[in-house]
Amino acid sequence: MIKKTITRRIIVASLALFVLLILYCFPTKEEQDINEQIDYIEVEGQPIFFIDSNNYVARTNIVIEKESDLIKKAQNILESLTINSKKKDYIPNGFKAIIPENTKINSLTIEKGLLKVDFSKELLNISRDNEEKLIESIIYSLTELKDVEQIMIFIEGKNLLELPNSKKKLPHVLDRSYGINKVVDIDKLENSTKTTIYYIAKNGDNYYNVPVTLLNNNQNEKIEIVINELKSNSLSEPNLISYLTASSELLNYEILENEVKLSFNNAILDDLNNEKILEEVKYSIALSLKDNYGVKNVSLIVNDKLLSDVKFA
Repeated sequence: MIKKTITRRIIVASLALFVLLILYCFPTKEEQDINEQIDYIEVEGQPIFFIDSNNYVARTNIVIEKESDLIKKAQNILESLTINSKKKDYIPNGFKAIIPENTKINSLTIEKGLLKVDFSKELLNISRDNEEKLIESIIYSLTELKDVEQIMIFIEGKNLLELPNSKKKLPHVLDRSYGINKVVDIDKLENSTKTTIYYIAKNGDNYYNVPVTLLNNNQNEKIEIVINELKSNSLSEPNLISYLTASSELLNYEILENEVKLSFNNAILDDLNNEKILEEVKYSIALSLKDNYGVKNVSLIVNDKLLSDVKFA
């Protein structure tokens, strides 16, 4: 009797284990649906220019769904820049959107690197203090996309040719030569130049880049202006810093079609033993040269040894 009972229990236990194995190997429809959703959602980091806590137009990154379609990528960026849009949760702490709330995108088209964006009239609901930052944010965010070189902004089908409050004239076609977070230091309008330099700002424990376009009469090569400004840290703008030491010397440079090579002395190194260049130094230089020369690769060399090779898409 005991033997029969034990045999019966073994059979029941075996059947129970078999059923559990079937359920584990073949999930329910709900579980399958969840798994399918996870499998088909891919994300990527996208550089974007929000307003930071110091009211600069600042470069940071958002994580958005990966799109192969350029128009969808541009739409995702513009929605992320719009106040209280459905993508508001994508904005990192310490940053905020600038496109006025309820602004709609009527159309987006691209041809030969020129992206045309037609907004609804709500775009004009921007304060005088922020209207130029609005244009800068849109230009710099959209031109982070690989195949976008220029922007045209339309309002309900009409090309936006002036800022809505100050009535300051805007170029017919916009690109990064428009500048960002502009600082004017010129003695005369003739022979003035624009040089964009990426500084460092901090939010909590996180560091990010803030570009500043310096308008002055300096006729030196822009590489020299960038390095001299970064190592002198002479910018009077508060909360922006550079980690490039004053003793860092640019010994030589070479400007190629899609690359800039720079040679420095040992003072650019954070640690002579490990031959390391600080990330903050590396990207301040690389992003600055990318903006000023349109290159896709910036190489930093010390003692004839390549120590950093920053590549852009």
